[in-house]
Amino acid sequence: MGLFDRLRGGRSARGGDGHDPASDLKYLRGWVAEHDGVEAYVEPKTTVTDVTVVLVAADGEWTRRRAGGDAGARRLGERLGIPVYDVQKVGYPQRMRDYDARRRIERKRAARQELE
Repeated sequence: MGLFDRLRGGRSARGGDGHDPASDLKYLRGWVAEHDGVEAYVEPKTTVTDVTVVLVAADGEWTRRRAGGDAGARRLGERLGIPVYDVQKVGYPQRMRDYDARRRIERKRAARQELE
């Protein structure tokens, strides 16, 4: 155990960063089961995050989780029986942006109603 591990409370069975891939898979399986027309979009690794996968439903609702690398994201699509796209090649679907825009409008309306 290193010095910084002690400050973080030690390493767990989940991995050094506390990330639990099994719980992510369980969550994503449940999310796909609860939504229609789900597609996966693989996001590249950045300086801040690992490779992630964004699941987007037919209505534009979406969720994001780590994917275990590009190969992990592809395996996830196979396991869940959903299409997988590379977001750098195809971009995000318009329905996802529309969903976010609707949610922003709903939040603004709710905030205004609280003030009244």
